Amino acid sequence: MILVGLSHRTAPVEVREKLAAGSDALPSVLARLASRSELAESMFLSTCNRIEVVAVASQAGVDAARRAIREELARQGGASSADEMAPYLYEKLDDEAVRHVFRVAASLDSMVLGEPQILGQVKEAYDSARAAGTLHGSLSRCMSKAFSVAKRVRTETEIGIGSVSISSVAVDLARRVFGDLADRTVLLLGAGEMAEAAAWSLGKSARALRICNRNFERAAVLAGTLHASAVPWEGLAEELVAADVVVASTASSVHVVTRAMAERAMRARKGRTLLFVDIAVPRNVDPSIHGLANAYVFNVDDLAQEVARGMAARHTQVEDAERIVSLEVADFLAWRRGLEVQPTLVGLRTKARAVFLSELERSLAGRLKHLTDADRAALNQMVESSVNKLFHAPTARLKAKAAEGDDAQELAAAVRYLFDLEEIPAPKPSPRMENADEAPDDERLPH
Repeated sequence: MILVGLSHRTAPVEVREKLAAGSDALPSVLARLASRSELAESMFLSTCNRIEVVAVASQAGVDAARRAIREELARQGGASSADEMAPYLYEKLDDEAVRHVFRVAASLDSMVLGEPQILGQVKEAYDSARAAGTLHGSLSRCMSKAFSVAKRVRTETEIGIGSVSISSVAVDLARRVFGDLADRTVLLLGAGEMAEAAAWSLGKSARALRICNRNFERAAVLAGTLHASAVPWEGLAEELVAADVVVASTASSVHVVTRAMAERAMRARKGRTLLFVDIAVPRNVDPSIHGLANAYVFNVDDLAQEVARGMAARHTQVEDAERIVSLEVADFLAWRRGLEVQPTLVGLRTKARAVFLSELERSLAGRLKHLTDADRAALNQMVESSVNKLFHAPTARLKAKAAEGDDAQELAAAVRYLFDLEEIPAPKPSPRMENADEAPDDERLPH
């Protein structure tokens, strides 16, 4: 398994926003990944704080797959070459890639430790990859396992206590700047999940809460649940004059609040402070507005200090969460190692069954030709039972050695030599399987 990406830890928001892919752009990104012969499976994760490609290499090999992913990330970011993006990228292979995926889903690598939104974003990336046909087999199993890891971390630790979302941190920043919001008007740009989280974090603390969204009906629905006011998108300029705090989280790929718009609003405000908290990636608010008198713009990277203030309580839970991740990584790797010896086990049983059935057919055509169909069926069942009983112990022991990471490959090679077995490809796990030798069951995934 290969993972290449960048996050808030390695790249500033102005780099991340170039690579971000919303729900509309995701199918085309996945189509490009699917067209790369170097990748057997792939998934693209795009959030405000990270862009990552998780993949399984084809027969072209790991190095070829790594180059392909880097080239596609550079293309997504509009870079002239993969080298241009290289300073911001990290890369993880095999065990470390699995651990990283599990930690991301469990929000252990998030800017806001324990925030719940990341799991939904990973699930959306998973669904999109499945729909595009780029995700199956071992990578699908890995993502399914990641969901169960996240659930364990959430239920068995208190990692999610306190303010655990970018939206709630944005509201905390507004309170830090203005103090009591009881006499302030807050404007939410956007009516999606992040806007809703910000609205709930505000509660009834603001004097007025107004929601402005391109889809007015969606804004009205959200406003109705929060005792807020929905305002038309066309009235955004007037709303900037009245608001004290603007929390922006639309899916727009361009600035929805331009410098010229802000300049007009600030002239009309006659010196009153206006705070923009831009939690969208790509950014919704022109960062140059920060240079205007009494106008302040904070983006997701600027929230890092605010995040640090609320981390102490959750850090006490990290050790328990990391222990859960380690146990689940070991369990997944044992399953994957089991797949490596599966062709040998299949070949062994197939050859034994073929030999027994061949001898049985010879007897049924000769001395036993007088047997009835029922007798013949009974003998065939006896052969199946004999094969299962004869090879139960070697099957269990070889799988156990694989799970332990011991000399399973050497033992498998010895079995192939002793029984003169031809190597056959490992069977691709069915997406509906759910046991140790099998891939994930969709019905068990969180929706």
